[in-house]
Amino acid sequence: MQKTSARLLALLSLLQTRRDWSGDDLAGRLGITPRTVRRDIDRLRELGYPVRATKGPSGGYRLDAGAHLPPLLFDDGQAVALALALRSAATDETIGEDAARALVAVRQVMPSRLRRRIDTLRVTAVRPRGAGSASPVGTQILAELGRVIHAREELRFDYGDDAAGVAGAAGAVGAAGVSRAAGAVGRPRRVQPHHLVTWRGRWYLVAWDLDRDDWRTFRADRIRPRTPTGPRFTPRELPGEDVAAFVAGRFRGTDGSTTDWPCRGEVVLGLPAEAVAPFARDGIVEELGPDRCRLTLGSWSWTGLATTIGHFDADIQIIGPPELTGAFAGLAARYAAAAAGRIQVSPGSTPAP
Repeated sequence: MQKTSARLLALLSLLQTRRDWSGDDLAGRLGITPRTVRRDIDRLRELGYPVRATKGPSGGYRLDAGAHLPPLLFDDGQAVALALALRSAATDETIGEDAARALVAVRQVMPSRLRRRIDTLRVTAVRPRGAGSASPVGTQILAELGRVIHAREELRFDYGDDAAGVAGAAGAVGAAGVSRAAGAVGRPRRVQPHHLVTWRGRWYLVAWDLDRDDWRTFRADRIRPRTPTGPRFTPRELPGEDVAAFVAGRFRGTDGSTTDWPCRGEVVLGLPAEAVAPFARDGIVEELGPDRCRLTLGSWSWTGLATTIGHFDADIQIIGPPELTGAFAGLAARYAAAAAGRIQVSPGSTPAP
């Protein structure tokens, strides 16, 4: 009986490692006859594992998904990795409760040696500043967005402030990289959904907006799907053909075809390179001497770039381009006016009364 049980576990482990197995391959790996393989497959089916026979010269087998989740087989490394992933997910506002319940179920069936290992793991969620304004995304909304993406169905939804009534928060992100205010819910949006992604702790839907004839990135916590969904569509190709690069580029103010910042400049700072490097983000720092370094940095605007460089308390020599020099000049005039108690009026603006 023990030999049969061990053989069934070994057979199940093999079926989980790849999609299709021939009967001869399974027999060879397990050191048994093809007839014994067939009998063991029948035993697995009786235990609830949906093993399907496939056609071929010597026949084959495939472990399919079933209506119910049967017991799964993990080695020690997989079990610890699963527990760590669930413990990390338990800190998420969206799926945290389900992940915590799953972790309890997994822990109960673990041997004591593995239970002690995962009990020593402690994960603390540190949320970025401003994350408190984001409302949790319901798992039903995420599941529906995932379904229409998989089915390639057009989606209609209301898009506005979240249920908590957060006013003036970020809305759809366009090619300019500037978040549009969510505002009141109006005419439903019509999109072809392509990807569901996470970015800095929030869920976003990447979709082709049919009314605006352009790519848009929508915050999932502000989406209220409407039914029924629209017709099926043929997916378009994302600019750059990489969703990670596309999302990073959109939030940097590009059209998503590149992850480069739209504004990039070069300066020499009167600071040692080791003092600048920890705060240079994705910039390039080159040592020029004990107290000087060259910094190449990008931003979504020239004024934003000049402001970021100004955070370094040091002398600044601008290498280029001219747009960066102009941004520094504009900031200098604005700061001088502020220091003198005056209001600096930008071209085309109206001073406050």
